[in-house]
Amino acid sequence: MTDYFKLGFRCGIEIHQQLEGKKLFCNCPALNSTKEPDIEVKRRLRASAGELGEIDKAAKYEMAKSKEFIYIGNSEDVCNVEMDEEPPHQINQDALNTALEVALLLKAKIVDEIQVMRKTVVDGSNTSGFQKTALIATGGYIETSKGKVRIPTICLEEEACQKIEETKEYTKYRLDRLGIPLIEIGTETDIKSPEHAKETASLLGMILRSTGKVKRGIGTIRQDVNISIKGGARTEIKGFQELKSIPKVIEYEIERQSSLINHNKIIEESVRKAEPNLTTSFLRPMPGSARMYPETDIPPVGITKERLSGIKLPKLISEKEKEFEKKYGLSRDIAKELINDELFEGFVKKYENVEPKLIANIMISVPKDIKTRLQLDASKITDADFNLILENLNSNKINKEAAAELLADICRGKKMDINKFKTVSEEGLEKDIKEIVKQKPGLSIGAYMGLIMEKHRGKVEGKKVMELLKRIV
Repeated sequence: MTDYFKLGFRCGIEIHQQLEGKKLFCNCPALNSTKEPDIEVKRRLRASAGELGEIDKAAKYEMAKSKEFIYIGNSEDVCNVEMDEEPPHQINQDALNTALEVALLLKAKIVDEIQVMRKTVVDGSNTSGFQKTALIATGGYIETSKGKVRIPTICLEEEACQKIEETKEYTKYRLDRLGIPLIEIGTETDIKSPEHAKETASLLGMILRSTGKVKRGIGTIRQDVNISIKGGARTEIKGFQELKSIPKVIEYEIERQSSLINHNKIIEESVRKAEPNLTTSFLRPMPGSARMYPETDIPPVGITKERLSGIKLPKLISEKEKEFEKKYGLSRDIAKELINDELFEGFVKKYENVEPKLIANIMISVPKDIKTRLQLDASKITDADFNLILENLNSNKINKEAAAELLADICRGKKMDINKFKTVSEEGLEKDIKEIVKQKPGLSIGAYMGLIMEKHRGKVEGKKVMELLKRIV
């Protein structure tokens, strides 16, 4: 087992989460468009000096490639602001309020005045050559299983363009993603291990989703991981979205740096890209502070006590899950899957004779079992199928064993036949048990149980069969 403390392991993460609504500095919709492009713009970008009069080394590296950048988009989704042909509008107040809400949830200290800054980015992902970003709060934290993880910065910034094609001569981007509001949360190097990094990212994602104002789906949230070990150098890894990949990406980076150290190689600070196999490749040198300077087109926004007092904090999803779990007697994993499922709660109210736990099992566990154990396509099961099964369970026409059989039939492409699984009466069941015991005397209760369950597959409950067997045998 790796001793990460002895290794000198240092790790922090950055979360980037897209918000719903309008874009950050114009009124265009915050969406990833699929409309056919009717706009094309070509640019070449050069790096500008920051506040200190220096040009950032990462910006110099990108500028040296001397690439042409091609931007395409649909005129219904983008405007002159995205094309850098018009000054940015005032900052989106709804997005700012969401960022303030997240900062309060993270127990951070909100700044008195929001000053938008320009961050030099000349890889073409912004038409202007810089990204607009604003510091919202500092000094936050979250509690984890391994202690407190501090959050020094919470920012609100604009999303970059989406890269769709790249050659040595040019890079092509779509403009519709440019300008979507993006909350950036950065942690201190308080993360103790690769699995702890995954836990931290998961908790931050849960807090963001608790606002109900963030985008969901592939590409709407990204994690960057900053890693170093003793004798190595800080490396920022970009380009992966799935939480489950975080530990392996970190482990590979530790192996890479360890190998270089063992071969007496000098490790430079750098930004690397996570490849599909979770190893990494060099992107550019690590950027520094020289790339930041004030955005003069956007006036600062003062944050008053009155504004903050008007922000109502939501209940965290983790708290809702605990309440949901307790209310319906569900496991934590099942509660997570059903907490926002209106169909489940509707079934619970409608079918009072069916335990909520059984309804949850039929909706979640049974389809998963059918998919993994029987290798069948569980997506064929519809809400109407669940409704019909629960209706018959509620009226005691079938039992819970029949539910799995009926759902499996649907996945096999068969028509649901409720009559095939009509419940056997207790009198009829008792008569059958006595007959089998008479025909095959001297068997164990387990053997009789198997014979009865095979004969009445899906029509009787195992618990009832066992009760009668114990009384008869």
